[in-house]
Amino acid sequence: MNRQQLSELTAFLAVARQKSFTRAAAQSGVTPSALSHAMRGLEERLGVRLLHRTTRSVSLTEAGERLFATLAPRLDEIEAELAALTALRDKPAGLVRISADEHSLHTLLWPRLAPILREFPDIRVEIDSDYRLKDIVAERFDAGVRFGDIIAKDMVAVPIGPEARMLAVASPAYFDRAGRPEAIEDLTAHACINLRLPTYGGLYAWEFEEDGRDRKVWVEGPLTFSSVFPILRAALDGFGIACLPDAMLAPHLASGALEAVLTRFSPPFAGYHLYYPSRRQPTPALALLVERLRWRG
Repeated sequence: MNRQQLSELTAFLAVARQKSFTRAAAQSGVTPSALSHAMRGLEERLGVRLLHRTTRSVSLTEAGERLFATLAPRLDEIEAELAALTALRDKPAGLVRISADEHSLHTLLWPRLAPILREFPDIRVEIDSDYRLKDIVAERFDAGVRFGDIIAKDMVAVPIGPEARMLAVASPAYFDRAGRPEAIEDLTAHACINLRLPTYGGLYAWEFEEDGRDRKVWVEGPLTFSSVFPILRAALDGFGIACLPDAMLAPHLASGALEAVLTRFSPPFAGYHLYYPSRRQPTPALALLVERLRWRG
């Protein structure tokens, strides 16, 4: 295989993964026209159409699906082996891509990651932060950070923080005005601040436990956000009850700016974990981060 053929196959994988010439070009550091030219050359050489192209989207043909299924895992294996060669160097180096939600990034991951990066300047980190549950294998992340109870069983998961609790909270001014809920059912009579989940577009169901049974409650209220930070701000400003992680609430509960209710229905659960595919050998850089970030209580 010559260099041009390898370049064409690499271009095909980039476009197939991104479903867009523009996004694939941005990720690959080339122009969309260069990718388009490479794809035309590959299709002409193979004699089959690999992509359906419209002005708005790109999708794989049957031949494209077959080529992608064969080629993608093999190239991933090659890239993993090349990355593993950095073990021969004196210090871990290279890029580590991590998927994390905003809360874990700001309150846990970055404060602990920053000193590691100062100590090992040859490690580069790219963090994608939103609340969408990603397939880290398909989207080519090295690792992810999520609460331990939602991580797939085929992942290696390492705790990087203490146990967590989701607490229902509001400002004292709101509770003085609207009353304090005593039972889970009382939430239906209150103004609650909702979180819309990006993965499926639904609203987050508030989770409690009563008499050993899990309870999920869909609440209503005047405000819905797609991030926890404006939810916290709205609760502090007295707009209603929010349900948020205890680590995020700690300083506001301590100062009296927020008050927690229904705490007896909010047991602890597995906190944030760093996870990566069990079938993939971690690079030296990722292995170092896993060891340094591991929560030791």
